[in-house]
Amino acid sequence: MMTDTFCTDCKRNTEVVFDHAAGDTVCSECGLVLESRSIDETSEWRTFADESGDHDPVRVGGPVNPLLGDSGLSTVISKGPNGSNGDSSLARLQNRGGDPDRAIVLAFKAITNMADRLSLVATIKDRASEIYKRLEDQKCTRGRNLDALVAACIYIACRQEGKARTVKEICSIANGATKKEIGRAKEFIVKQLKVEMGESMEMGTIHAGDYLRRFCSNLGMSNEEIKAVQETVQKSEEFDIRRSPISIAAAIIYMITQLSDSRKPLRDISIATTVAEGTIKNAYKDLFPHASKIIPEWYAKEKDLKSLANPKS
Repeated sequence: MMTDTFCTDCKRNTEVVFDHAAGDTVCSECGLVLESRSIDETSEWRTFADESGDHDPVRVGGPVNPLLGDSGLSTVISKGPNGSNGDSSLARLQNRGGDPDRAIVLAFKAITNMADRLSLVATIKDRASEIYKRLEDQKCTRGRNLDALVAACIYIACRQEGKARTVKEICSIANGATKKEIGRAKEFIVKQLKVEMGESMEMGTIHAGDYLRRFCSNLGMSNEEIKAVQETVQKSEEFDIRRSPISIAAAIIYMITQLSDSRKPLRDISIATTVAEGTIKNAYKDLFPHASKIIPEWYAKEKDLKSLANPKS
């Protein structure tokens, strides 16, 4: 390929030749290499389809996966015209040989599908895949519910990455696995990997603040309301409220929205937080006596707190 470029030797614009093999740009008149090892930004793929007119852009396969035995770079016998295998004997031999990574590939696909349904980031998917791979290496997954194991891996990965999800949220994308099954799978995974991974299997303590941003976003709350909720949760930790973190988070959201112009029905809060209405009411009942101490003054004065619903009434 020839184009015009300024040559520092010829002191003028000359025709240059681009050598694709070496990545060099060479002056056609004096032979000076003007640029070396340049990156070719054109398409890197070639068509490997048959002559049926099917323009197949397949080139390098999927990305390398270090968790697989062959890094995911296995060979697949391509299909010939009309969907038949190009060489039936080769295809037969490949199928007979089997794929040692087939089970773990299916698990990784299940992790990806479940994580995508919860809009989880790639780091959580990778952590969940790593946890499952360690289980597979110990050969302790045979005969166990795959969906429950995968869901438990995602739950643990979310906790470890500081993006906790409730068991109900995980259960909603677990392809039918129940909360009890996921809970048992989680305990099994922690027990199996505790010795091998040590502290890296620690999931830390769940706090009410871990769920706030997502719950408030689901309810369409304003930044001011979210800030008030966050401060209220922080102050509530000074008191001995014997309720689960998720119940406390839901009850405080209910409390703060009562003081705002856009009051949220208890049913909407229950749906957004996946906490039952009765559970929210019980947590609210425990928090109500401390309302004046935990709700920030800049958000609501003491006289405003009188508009809070009395749980006893």
